[in-house]
Amino acid sequence: MSTVMRYSTPAIVLHWLVALLIFAGFPLGLYMVDLPLSPDKLKLYSYHKWIGVSVFLLVAIRLGWRLTHTPPALPDGIAAWQRCASAVTHGLLYGLMIAIPLSGWLMSSAKGFQTVWFGVLPLPDLIGKDKALGEVLADVHVALNYTMLALVILHVGAAFKHHFIERQPFLQRMSWSRK
Repeated sequence: MSTVMRYSTPAIVLHWLVALLIFAGFPLGLYMVDLPLSPDKLKLYSYHKWIGVSVFLLVAIRLGWRLTHTPPALPDGIAAWQRCASAVTHGLLYGLMIAIPLSGWLMSSAKGFQTVWFGVLPLPDLIGKDKALGEVLADVHVALNYTMLALVILHVGAAFKHHFIERQPFLQRMSWSRK
Protein backbone atom coordinates (compact mmCIF):
# COMPACT_ATOMS: atom_id res chain seq x y z
CA MET A 1 0.00 0.00 0.00
CA SER A 2 1.44 3.39 -0.97
CA THR A 3 1.86 6.29 1.41
CA VAL A 4 -0.66 9.10 0.96
CA MET A 5 0.95 12.44 0.25
CA ARG A 6 -0.92 14.81 2.56
CA TYR A 7 -1.10 18.56 2.72
CA SER A 8 0.70 20.13 5.67
CA THR A 9 -1.24 20.64 8.89
CA PRO A 10 -1.39 24.44 8.50
CA ALA A 11 -2.72 24.03 4.94
CA ILE A 12 -5.38 21.57 6.16
CA VAL A 13 -6.44 23.83 9.03
CA LEU A 14 -6.67 26.87 6.74
CA HIS A 15 -8.59 24.87 4.11
CA TRP A 16 -11.24 23.69 6.56
CA LEU A 17 -11.53 27.03 8.39
CA VAL A 18 -12.13 28.84 5.12
CA ALA A 19 -14.53 26.11 3.92
CA LEU A 20 -16.51 26.33 7.17
CA LEU A 21 -16.76 30.12 6.90
CA ILE A 22 -17.85 29.93 3.26
CA PHE A 23 -20.43 27.25 4.07
CA ALA A 24 -21.79 29.58 6.78
CA GLY A 25 -21.54 32.86 4.85
CA PHE A 26 -23.18 31.77 1.60
CA PRO A 27 -26.53 30.61 3.03
CA LEU A 28 -26.50 33.51 5.48
CA GLY A 29 -26.17 35.87 2.52
CA LEU A 30 -29.06 34.19 0.73
CA TYR A 31 -31.24 34.35 3.82
CA MET A 32 -30.56 37.90 4.95
CA VAL A 33 -31.09 39.82 1.69
CA ASP A 34 -34.85 39.33 1.55
CA LEU A 35 -35.54 40.09 5.21
CA PRO A 36 -37.41 43.29 6.03
CA LEU A 37 -35.26 46.02 7.51
CA SER A 38 -34.90 45.33 11.23
CA PRO A 39 -32.25 45.14 13.95
CA ASP A 40 -32.03 41.39 13.28
CA LYS A 41 -31.32 41.96 9.57
CA LEU A 42 -28.59 44.48 10.41
CA LYS A 43 -27.07 42.00 12.88
CA LEU A 44 -27.04 39.28 10.20
CA TYR A 45 -25.38 41.67 7.75
CA SER A 46 -22.71 42.34 10.37
CA TYR A 47 -22.14 38.61 10.84
CA HIS A 48 -21.95 38.16 7.07
CA LYS A 49 -19.34 40.93 6.82
CA TRP A 50 -17.35 39.43 9.71
CA ILE A 51 -17.30 36.13 7.86
CA GLY A 52 -16.23 37.82 4.62
CA VAL A 53 -13.38 39.76 6.21
CA SER A 54 -12.25 36.63 8.04
CA VAL A 55 -12.26 34.64 4.79
CA PHE A 56 -10.27 37.40 3.10
CA LEU A 57 -7.62 37.41 5.84
CA LEU A 58 -7.41 33.62 6.12
CA VAL A 59 -7.10 33.28 2.35
CA ALA A 60 -4.29 35.85 2.34
CA ILE A 61 -2.50 33.70 4.94
CA ARG A 62 -3.35 30.59 2.95
CA LEU A 63 -1.93 32.07 -0.25
CA GLY A 64 1.24 33.03 1.59
CA TRP A 65 1.53 29.48 2.90
CA ARG A 66 0.83 27.97 -0.52
CA LEU A 67 3.45 30.18 -2.20
CA THR A 68 6.11 29.10 0.30
CA HIS A 69 5.12 25.43 0.73
CA THR A 70 4.75 23.11 -2.23
CA PRO A 71 1.51 21.13 -2.09
CA PRO A 72 1.75 17.36 -2.46
CA ALA A 73 1.82 16.07 -6.01
CA LEU A 74 -1.34 14.59 -7.42
CA PRO A 75 -1.37 10.78 -7.34
CA ASP A 76 0.00 8.89 -10.33
CA GLY A 77 -2.53 8.05 -12.98
CA ILE A 78 -4.30 11.42 -13.05
CA ALA A 79 -4.87 12.36 -16.70
CA ALA A 80 -3.20 15.52 -18.02
CA TRP A 81 -6.56 17.20 -18.65
CA GLN A 82 -7.59 16.48 -15.04
CA ARG A 83 -4.34 17.96 -13.74
CA CYS A 84 -5.02 21.05 -15.83
CA ALA A 85 -8.65 21.22 -14.68
CA SER A 86 -7.49 20.90 -11.06
CA ALA A 87 -4.98 23.73 -11.44
CA VAL A 88 -7.51 26.00 -13.17
CA THR A 89 -10.24 25.23 -10.63
CA HIS A 90 -7.93 25.86 -7.67
CA GLY A 91 -6.72 29.11 -9.22
CA LEU A 92 -10.30 30.28 -9.79
CA LEU A 93 -11.31 29.30 -6.26
CA TYR A 94 -8.42 31.29 -4.78
CA GLY A 95 -9.28 34.26 -6.99
CA LEU A 96 -12.94 34.11 -5.94
CA MET A 97 -12.04 33.77 -2.25
CA ILE A 98 -10.30 37.14 -2.61
CA ALA A 99 -12.71 38.78 -5.07
CA ILE A 100 -15.93 37.93 -3.22
CA PRO A 101 -15.01 39.56 0.10
CA LEU A 102 -13.52 42.53 -1.79
CA SER A 103 -16.69 42.93 -3.86
CA GLY A 104 -18.75 42.87 -0.66
CA TRP A 105 -16.50 45.45 0.99
CA LEU A 106 -16.63 47.66 -2.12
CA MET A 107 -20.42 47.28 -2.25
CA SER A 108 -20.77 48.24 1.42
CA SER A 109 -18.54 51.25 0.87
CA ALA A 110 -20.50 52.37 -2.20
CA LYS A 111 -23.79 51.95 -0.36
CA GLY A 112 -22.51 54.00 2.57
CA PHE A 113 -22.32 51.19 5.14
CA GLN A 114 -18.95 50.90 6.81
CA THR A 115 -17.57 47.41 7.45
CA VAL A 116 -16.66 46.90 11.10
CA TRP A 117 -14.88 43.62 11.76
CA PHE A 118 -16.32 41.85 14.81
CA GLY A 119 -17.96 45.11 15.81
CA VAL A 120 -14.68 46.61 17.03
CA LEU A 121 -12.35 47.25 14.07
CA PRO A 122 -13.76 49.73 11.55
CA LEU A 123 -12.32 49.14 8.11
CA PRO A 124 -11.84 52.10 5.79
CA ASP A 125 -14.27 52.55 2.95
CA LEU A 126 -12.58 51.51 -0.27
CA ILE A 127 -14.61 53.90 -2.44
CA GLY A 128 -16.92 56.83 -1.92
CA LYS A 129 -20.67 56.55 -1.55
CA ASP A 130 -22.33 55.93 -4.91
CA LYS A 131 -25.75 54.26 -4.85
CA ALA A 132 -25.74 53.23 -8.52
CA LEU A 133 -22.27 51.70 -8.24
CA GLY A 134 -23.39 49.96 -5.05
CA GLU A 135 -26.19 48.24 -6.96
CA VAL A 136 -23.80 47.14 -9.72
CA LEU A 137 -21.40 45.81 -7.10
CA ALA A 138 -24.28 43.95 -5.42
CA ASP A 139 -24.94 42.17 -8.73
CA VAL A 140 -21.21 41.42 -9.10
CA HIS A 141 -21.10 40.04 -5.54
CA VAL A 142 -24.04 37.72 -6.26
CA ALA A 143 -22.60 36.54 -9.59
CA LEU A 144 -19.21 35.82 -8.03
CA ASN A 145 -20.87 33.86 -5.22
CA TYR A 146 -22.84 31.67 -7.62
CA THR A 147 -19.68 31.10 -9.63
CA MET A 148 -17.96 30.03 -6.40
CA LEU A 149 -20.87 27.69 -5.62
CA ALA A 150 -20.49 26.01 -9.03
CA LEU A 151 -16.73 25.61 -8.55
CA VAL A 152 -17.12 24.26 -5.01
CA ILE A 153 -19.59 21.66 -6.32
CA LEU A 154 -17.06 20.76 -9.05
CA HIS A 155 -14.21 20.64 -6.49
CA VAL A 156 -16.08 18.40 -4.04
CA GLY A 157 -17.52 16.26 -6.81
CA ALA A 158 -14.07 15.68 -8.31
CA ALA A 159 -12.62 14.76 -4.91
CA PHE A 160 -15.47 12.28 -4.31
CA LYS A 161 -15.14 10.83 -7.81
CA HIS A 162 -11.43 10.24 -7.40
CA HIS A 163 -11.85 8.86 -3.89
CA PHE A 164 -14.93 6.65 -4.19
CA ILE A 165 -15.01 5.67 -7.86
CA GLU A 166 -11.36 5.64 -8.88
CA ARG A 167 -10.17 4.59 -5.41
CA GLN A 168 -7.47 7.26 -5.28
CA PRO A 169 -6.66 8.69 -1.83
CA PHE A 170 -7.96 12.20 -2.45
CA LEU A 171 -9.90 12.71 0.76
CA GLN A 172 -6.96 11.61 2.92
CA ARG A 173 -4.80 14.34 1.36
CA MET A 174 -6.84 17.03 3.13
CA SER A 175 -8.12 15.08 6.15
CA TRP A 176 -7.32 15.48 9.83
CA SER A 177 -6.42 11.82 10.18
CA ARG A 178 -3.02 10.55 9.18
CA LYS A 179 -4.46 7.10 8.38
